[in-house]
Amino acid sequence: MRAWFLPEGSDSFEKLYMDEVADPAPGPGEVLIEPTAWSLNYRDFAVASGQYFGGAISEPAIPLSDGAGKVVAIGEGVKSVRIGDEVQSTFFQGWYDGPPKFVPALGDGKAPGMLAEKVVLDQHGVIPIARSLDVQQAACLPCAGVTAWNALFEGGNPLKSGDKVLVLGTGGVSMIALKLAKAAGAQVIATSSSDEKLEQVKELGADHTINYKQTPDWGEYVRENFGGADKIVEVGGTGTLEQSMNACAPLAEIALIGVLANGEPPEPRGLMFTGSSIRGIFVGSSRMARDLNTFVDKHHLTFPVGKTFAFEEADKAYAFGWGSDSFGKTVIALG
Repeated sequence: MRAWFLPEGSDSFEKLYMDEVADPAPGPGEVLIEPTAWSLNYRDFAVASGQYFGGAISEPAIPLSDGAGKVVAIGEGVKSVRIGDEVQSTFFQGWYDGPPKFVPALGDGKAPGMLAEKVVLDQHGVIPIARSLDVQQAACLPCAGVTAWNALFEGGNPLKSGDKVLVLGTGGVSMIALKLAKAAGAQVIATSSSDEKLEQVKELGADHTINYKQTPDWGEYVRENFGGADKIVEVGGTGTLEQSMNACAPLAEIALIGVLANGEPPEPRGLMFTGSSIRGIFVGSSRMARDLNTFVDKHHLTFPVGKTFAFEEADKAYAFGWGSDSFGKTVIALG
């Protein structure tokens, strides 16, 4: 089979290479999947550049956590799936439910990676794809989709109809969160530095948009013009956290997800004036993934695929996904 690899000590996605390797076979409790679609996340660039948890990878490894396809073989004792089922990967292979459990995460250089024509996973490390999605859209959910779900619907104060949600930028997590929030009856405020992208965001259902280059104090703007946001999908990190804190409505929750924008951590005392909180998000459990897919089917949702590349063009997909023209999720697919 063909598979894409990052080399030992990889420091850039430009080091990706494709190779032929022996077909894997499932052992007891395992399933063999033939993915036909994959998607990129910001985390995949961190792994490729050696900036992910644990530093540079110590041996050649197949990248990516997100993929969807069909089960083509099962090992002894497998009961949860059958040959022919359409499934998607789960980010954490051993976090099924409950509090965070930081077990192997696909594509981190240590656990299996998805960017191959055949992949063996634990039978509980896959879930059925949502019926309302095609395989390319389903491949967008294991990391970004579950992260967005966790940010909006988990924790002690789940999103409810009428709440205001602030999403930052036009990446995969934010655009999936937009669609989920709108389906739940929320108002959505979205930011970007591109008016062209903000027009696309409006087409996806955003109620209000803000060009953060034209309105650098966008947090205060959200509070003064919309009464603040009840949920903030904070994908920027320390570089945007102060603005997100300024955007809080009373008793708001900031879902702290990303590290896209570096900066000095803000003084947290601002949270005292609104009674707001920050909740750390690191993707989510397979139970959350199943709940997400149930919600998707209930509301007949679809998700925007920004641009699709062939399997043979995975290196080009990385280059595009890293660039400023990307919108939503960049996908790799078999023809």
